[in-house]
Amino acid sequence: MTKSKMANRYSPVGRTRAVRMVFEHQVSCDTQAGAIAAIAPKIGCIPQTLREWVKQAEKDSGMRDGVTSEERDRIRALEREVRELRQANEIEKCAKVGDALRGGISWRCRSAVNSQPRKGRSGHPEWHSPLQSPQQDTSMG
Repeated sequence: MTKSKMANRYSPVGRTRAVRMVFEHQVSCDTQAGAIAAIAPKIGCIPQTLREWVKQAEKDSGMRDGVTSEERDRIRALEREVRELRQANEIEKCAKVGDALRGGISWRCRSAVNSQPRKGRSGHPEWHSPLQSPQQDTSMG
């Protein structure tokens, strides 16, 4: 899921205030949807946006099942760490294979340092001798 450029248009304080207003206004309205529909135009957002903020606030407070904001941030940090560790492992594998070929890191493994590793048909990285140039490589179909 990608966020738009407008994702941070509203400050966290403004969001919290809007959610609090929904909970307070819900008493005078019959439904939460009615409170959201009444408050959203006042703060300058669409009802769906305010509804998402209210749902997340309910998850954070334990009123609704789901992933809290704190848990979501922790998951993102762990996913980032896993991605970085996998990249480091890939670089290390390329270095070991390059040393075994006695010519340093092959041209394909050099690209793994700066970008995502290339995967072969078996799903494993492909390594080639540094003496083999890209033009001589016939396995790249």
